[in-house]
Amino acid sequence: MFTLTVRDHVMVAHSLPDPFFGPAQGLHGATYVVETTWERPELDEHNVVLDIGAATESLGEILGRLRYRNLDEVPELADQVTTTEFLCRWIADELTESVDTSGLTGLTVTLREHPDAWASYRRELGAPA
Repeated sequence: MFTLTVRDHVMVAHSLPDPFFGPAQGLHGATYVVETTWERPELDEHNVVLDIGAATESLGEILGRLRYRNLDEVPELADQVTTTEFLCRWIADELTESVDTSGLTGLTVTLREHPDAWASYRRELGAPA
């Protein structure tokens, strides 16, 4: 299995309005390092998993919609508790809409809150072409 990982970072604010989250119920900031790992069993006709530039640009565009924003006020995320895990899935869903996934078999999105804590979401993609 071949993989390609690109990463970026995003600074956001949000709240997690549920007593379960203790002090994080209130508005607070977060800086995430966002890693996306694309998978395919064999390289494509260009001998790559995915064009690095295209993967980087798509990730940057999606994170640009969140960058320096209060996620509580982003219409696309209305009525969601924007946990790290939820954001992993949301970013994966958005990426699969913006990248040609032909021949790709998986995508993992990892958000690192700090060096000792992170969450990931793995999405299965279509069968190899």
